[in-house]
Amino acid sequence: MFGKLLFLFIFVPLAELYLFMTLGSQIGFWKTISIIIATGILGAALTKSQGRRALEKLQQATMEGRLPATEALDGVIILIAGAVLITPGFLTDAVGFLLLIAPVRSHATQVLAKKLKGKVQVVSPSFAKPEAGKGKSTLDNDHVIDV
Repeated sequence: MFGKLLFLFIFVPLAELYLFMTLGSQIGFWKTISIIIATGILGAALTKSQGRRALEKLQQATMEGRLPATEALDGVIILIAGAVLITPGFLTDAVGFLLLIAPVRSHATQVLAKKLKGKVQVVSPSFAKPEAGKGKSTLDNDHVIDV
């Protein structure tokens, strides 16, 4: 975990800085800044529209009574894409735009689902039902939390 964080916070910014300097010397300072601003605006717009679609799919799955696990993971991937797209940099923009492409995002969702499998436990609420043979509720009526 430490190695991943080290890579994320040291090597990625160094690579971005190298790309800024190299591209800036090739096309010029103002064109480089314009590209950064344009990709930020385009990325925010794409993330917003795809996020809205992901939320609609999540709501539909919930209304159908299905557990929206895939839809929720898809939304997380879109959120990550949006975060890296608004971060200035060419490398992070490339990753962000890739994550907004449906087949790439689908693959990333599958990879994330495999990593989370066994680590996340879904617990459905069990309401007060009499236990077999006892005729008494499983809820403790002395401790009521009014919500």
